[in-house]
Amino acid sequence: MDKIILYTKYRNGVDVMLINDVLFVKGSSGFYFDDQKAIKSGAVADGFTYKGEPLTPGFSRIRQGGEAVSIMLFLENGEIAVGDCVAVQYSGVDGRDPVFLADNFLRVLEEEIKPKLVGYNLLSFKEAAWYFDNLTDKQGKKYHTALRYGLTQALLDAVAKINHSTMAEVIAKEYGLKLLLNPVPLFAQSGDDRYTNADKMILKRVDVLPHGLFNHPSKIGAEGKDLTEYALWLKQRVKVLGDPDYLPIFHFDVYGTLGIVFSDNLDQVAEYLARLEERVYPHLLRVEGPVDLGSKERQIEGLRYLQEKLYSLGSKVVVVADEWCNNLADIKEFVDARAGLMVQIKSPDLGGVNDIIDAVLYAKGNGIGAYLGGSCNETDISAKVSVHVGLATGPDQLLVKPGMGVDEGLTIMRNEMLRTLAILKKNKSLIQKKVG
Repeated sequence: MDKIILYTKYRNGVDVMLINDVLFVKGSSGFYFDDQKAIKSGAVADGFTYKGEPLTPGFSRIRQGGEAVSIMLFLENGEIAVGDCVAVQYSGVDGRDPVFLADNFLRVLEEEIKPKLVGYNLLSFKEAAWYFDNLTDKQGKKYHTALRYGLTQALLDAVAKINHSTMAEVIAKEYGLKLLLNPVPLFAQSGDDRYTNADKMILKRVDVLPHGLFNHPSKIGAEGKDLTEYALWLKQRVKVLGDPDYLPIFHFDVYGTLGIVFSDNLDQVAEYLARLEERVYPHLLRVEGPVDLGSKERQIEGLRYLQEKLYSLGSKVVVVADEWCNNLADIKEFVDARAGLMVQIKSPDLGGVNDIIDAVLYAKGNGIGAYLGGSCNETDISAKVSVHVGLATGPDQLLVKPGMGVDEGLTIMRNEMLRTLAILKKNKSLIQKKVG
């Protein structure tokens, strides 16, 4: 496991493993694109969708079907590597790239990116990922994060296949990391079906739960009353359904709505969170995106103040940064300012898998919790890649994805993790036998 051998052809004194061909295939992602601005502005639910006109550029309706593009790399050794281009559910807001509609990007992939892929000599993931992640279009702008995400997934899969190894081993080798051979805590999200899906999470012993999707002030209630009631129900439900030794962490994503409920009075938000922490004890409490202050600079200052205020109240609530914390540079700014004690590394928003790896390592190296997240709107392929990134880098928690049904995403990610851990332990045992 400490040694990776590149299975390449040797030509004129140089190792060679070329990409022979590439295919791009339009497909579906695991959820939907939602116009967050319209929803926060009071869009009325209509069954599974919403009534009204979209407010975010690029949306044709408030909720529309999620899309993906699979990138398939045909290697000269006969292997086929795959990565999926996907974007987050709430695209086009808080500094994120626009909604990712496959038909808008297939031509770009065929005409601008494919010629750079075919014939590329693929010897190192880190080197290839840096190159393709930093490509620019005809206007000199980096490509949409979804394209860079899918490209670098495929490159990682390709290098793993070339080496007859797992993707986790490739990352560990190229970044000088030690594989700890322990599972990463999984964090599931409920969607709006927050009661039934919480039951599913408890029965399957999810480590961190439930997200809750508190994305409108009406779901929080006056002075946070409804969120408190739900949190108390969840605590009791764990007692009723959970095993005696099961004590999951509670993590609620409130999409800035506590700021709306408390008129962006950060002292009042902190006091509410401290009270909520007392009510859910002995469960640890993490609250994601308690406020959305409208810009990255204000968000950093606000979350920093909020976390310090909680500390002064004797509270151990962990504020989790999400909104305005999109790419690697953003994450470093939030970490350096200690704007919260955990950052969500929302995988599709960073683009390159290489940046995702760097973001996890940067947060951990600076004493801030690393939440390797993403979106319900991803695919099985991108979810499995996240598992390998998690096993190599050791974040504090790993989002269960894709979809909002709990079971499907949990099956994909937990089983991929357990299978990979079994392989890694077997490989380690074989290496130790050879050394002995």
